Amino acid sequence: MSIRVLLVDDQPLIRLGFAAILGSEDGLEVVGEAGDGREALEKVAELDPDVVCMDVQMPVMDGIAATRALAESDARAAILILTTFDRDDFLFDTLTAGASGFLLKSAGPEELIEAVRVLGRGDALLDPQVTRRVLARLATGAQGAGTADTPAVVPAEDGAAAPSEPASMPEPASTPGPAEEPGTGQAEASAAVGTAGLTARETEILRLMARGLSNGEIAQELVVGESTVKTHVSNVLMKLQARDRVHAVIWAFEHGFAD
Repeated sequence: MSIRVLLVDDQPLIRLGFAAILGSEDGLEVVGEAGDGREALEKVAELDPDVVCMDVQMPVMDGIAATRALAESDARAAILILTTFDRDDFLFDTLTAGASGFLLKSAGPEELIEAVRVLGRGDALLDPQVTRRVLARLATGAQGAGTADTPAVVPAEDGAAAPSEPASMPEPASTPGPAEEPGTGQAEASAAVGTAGLTARETEILRLMARGLSNGEIAQELVVGESTVKTHVSNVLMKLQARDRVHAVIWAFEHGFAD
């Protein structure tokens, strides 16, 4: 069965180029195009694609707003953000809006093809360097440009619900002041676990996910079977209402679970 792809970009030549690259590959089918985010919402409802390749800066409705609207509508399509700009604000905003992958337009054709295949099979693009940048943004609120690495594949589990609205990052507990006692950050993290209903083992799994470990690496770390880890990861995604593994990791960052 082919992976059905919708291309969303306000530049017709960009869409033409992406369509030529993806359309030449076995197992990939470009089913439609849109020139802005609002048209993208209509096309997704009409065509039910597996993957949406979404530009960020577009007229009428930008890619971030369109991604958020698709996530809130429970559309099944995975969103791959394609942008010219390697900016942390784009990275952070698109991931928290509901995107499952982020790729620069300067990437080669093979990287684009692989990214679409990755998202089409229900996985997510998440690089350890990307997770560190997201953590830094959540912890400090800093914005600026960085250097993106080649994204790695991180397995996601099926059946995850749409992401909830991101919560505020707790203030670090390492330098307590008059309004904060030592251990406040840990207490808030524990409270978040209680609210989410995570077990001790699921909490441990989440911390390892936030370090960028794959299911196999987590299995080695905990000396358990990979199938057991996969079950725990699936439970974590369900309890956090995370769209995929990317958004579970973002939740972990927001609630103080990153090392």
